[in-house]
Amino acid sequence: MSGIQRLLDIMARLRDPQHGCPWDLQQSFKTIAPYTVEEAYEVADAIERDDLSSLRDELGDLLFQVVFHAQMAKEQGAFDFDAVCNAICDKMERRHPHVFGDALVADAEAQTVAWEEQKRRERAQKRAGEQASVLDDVPIGLPALTRANKLGKRAAQVGFEWSDVHGAIEKLDEEIAEFKAEVRSNACLQTDTTTEGQRQHERLAAELGDVLFCVVNVCRYLKIDPELALKRTNASFERRFRYVERGLARQGKTPQEATLEEMDKLWDEGKAQERRQS
Repeated sequence: MSGIQRLLDIMARLRDPQHGCPWDLQQSFKTIAPYTVEEAYEVADAIERDDLSSLRDELGDLLFQVVFHAQMAKEQGAFDFDAVCNAICDKMERRHPHVFGDALVADAEAQTVAWEEQKRRERAQKRAGEQASVLDDVPIGLPALTRANKLGKRAAQVGFEWSDVHGAIEKLDEEIAEFKAEVRSNACLQTDTTTEGQRQHERLAAELGDVLFCVVNVCRYLKIDPELALKRTNASFERRFRYVERGLARQGKTPQEATLEEMDKLWDEGKAQERRQS
């Protein structure tokens, strides 16, 4: 028996109405979706750590999610795992005419352009007779930074972008200035619980959202993945703050007992140590 058939049989057994697992039987597409997203992140984490053993296991967990969704769909008479496989096979063949057909593609960049054009045609076919948008099918459930990046890329396909990164940076400067102005006009914001205070807070959040969106745009021009960039900064912050905690512990202190100046000194010390080691 092949590995995939064994997995399909296990999934069917888990969902068996008479002899299955009560927890698995209670699940639906919506309840399982968060686990699917979580498993995808765990795959990415194993890759980031260069841990191939964990990657094997995490890919298995992610595959199990696909099988779980396919089993529930099969029970509803919608589709099964074989249909999922055939759908992705059809899509890959359709989007790689230079491999499975007679089309010619010069390089990876040209393939990216051709790929996006094929996706555009597929979106248009799905919405025949409807008002189509280049932003169609950008999933709402994506992480905000990733979705902002995709929205920017889609808009750029029809020329809605600056000629170079300098335009994106100038727009970022403009939005930061507007955010600063909003902060200055709401100095007592944190203590204002009135309706007007709430409206001011919403305006502040909107201005900060504009800043974040512009940062993502700058990343796009520089071909930097914003999620990956922030992920690395998170890891850097964690390493340095743990250095601060260890340094304070050697002094017999906790962060709660230390001053900001003491913690900042250790932070700079840890940062300098990292630079020497890099």
